Amino acid sequence: MSRAQSQRLGLLVAAIVVVDQLTKHWALNRLSDNRTIDLVGSLRFNLVFNKGMAFSQVTGAGPVIGALGFVVVIVMVLWLRRQAKGLAAVAAGLIVGGALGNLIDRSLRGDAWLRGAVVDFVDLQWFPVFNVADSAISIGAVLMIVASLRQSPPRLQAAPSDAIPSDATKSDATP
Repeated sequence: MSRAQSQRLGLLVAAIVVVDQLTKHWALNRLSDNRTIDLVGSLRFNLVFNKGMAFSQVTGAGPVIGALGFVVVIVMVLWLRRQAKGLAAVAAGLIVGGALGNLIDRSLRGDAWLRGAVVDFVDLQWFPVFNVADSAISIGAVLMIVASLRQSPPRLQAAPSDAIPSDATKSDATP
């Protein structure tokens, strides 16, 4: 990966983290005291604290989830530096940015290291409440799948026609 590509991906990751943290700060200030802001249709802003994994699963496992998040970030960054290109690199950048945004919450918004809750506030009312970091992770995962499907599978090389002796193509039972 070139230096310019690395810088662009770094900016993407930083932008996701900054926008995620700014919107969470806004949500904490504007949506406290059970305030809800209805926008359009079923879309509304509603403050929720998630101590579990995605969709509030496995609550109470904050340190494990946080450690797993750090591992994902480290693996993705190492992969990005070595071989990621194009759409896969953008996808990995989105995942890293989203993971870092949620790790900041887990690290700093609690009473102990990695025991914090992730701030979620985008509420569709028919889907679990989420945030900018969750969106970046989800979009990155979809793009990673698309990038992997777009890669051409390795082709098997057919044996050259002259590798088969001409006698082998004739039947031994010919008169």
